[in-house]
Amino acid sequence: MSKNKRLIILFSVLVFVFTLASVCALSFGSVNLSFSRIIGAIQGTDKNAEIIILGLRLPRLFAAALAGAALASAGHLLQTVTNNDLCAPNIIGVNSGAGLAVMLVLCLFPSLWKFIPAAAFIGAVAAAGTVIAIASAAKERRAALVLGGVALSSLLSAGISVLSLKFPDALSSYAAFSAGGFSGVSADELAVPAVMILLGLVLSFAIAPKVSLLCLGDEAASSLGINVVGVRVAAVVIASGLCAAAVSFAGLLGFVGLIVPHVSRKLTGRGLRLSLPFTAILGSILVILSDLA
Repeated sequence: MSKNKRLIILFSVLVFVFTLASVCALSFGSVNLSFSRIIGAIQGTDKNAEIIILGLRLPRLFAAALAGAALASAGHLLQTVTNNDLCAPNIIGVNSGAGLAVMLVLCLFPSLWKFIPAAAFIGAVAAAGTVIAIASAAKERRAALVLGGVALSSLLSAGISVLSLKFPDALSSYAAFSAGGFSGVSADELAVPAVMILLGLVLSFAIAPKVSLLCLGDEAASSLGINVVGVRVAAVVIASGLCAAAVSFAGLLGFVGLIVPHVSRKLTGRGLRLSLPFTAILGSILVILSDLA
């Protein structure tokens, strides 16, 4: 069997698993619904099921799928651009930046709790931007990206610890955000992050061939006409946007951006453009099943 045919079959299997996981996510919960009731809810003939499906479970399903695809794709981009298989979105400070921003809102402006998703997004973007600036100012940008991210994450985590000691009452509210999840996510909350994530996925696919060439080394990539600095910064910006959008409604989900790219590469090989679609759908499946469990 040729490799292309094998990959088509494999992707078809993943699409089937994704569909099955989605149906299970809509069916099972505190109230189990049959497939016929799900169809009735979509058609508007079963009002009780419609409230559960359209009001609660469908937004939660979309949130899980979007977050999984975003975090997994961001992790794949970062691992490729840094040539470090242990790199993950939290390495560039996204989680710590979002966490500190949320803690600041909970501690200093508790009446503005409705703006926690916006604060998380701003904090994530600010942290990622700081790491990019550090890496751009350094000579060894690839190492500076990782080291700068680790240093900034440690500093921001220390800030979270200080706030949790000064304002212990806010810690319980922060715990739910730090654990991550999709309880109570509404369609309105997903509108802007969904657009950002879809745009980020398209840009990831577009830049993938150039990012893959960075694995040859900076000198070799430059000799092939690649703007190494520009491609690396663009990849990190795209990954940061994906992470920030996901964090804004999903909280600080871990593990997805680290492990899913490894599974995808095992299935498809090292080519980023070929493996990115597998990474996105695998990330969605993992998060949907995790949320269902």
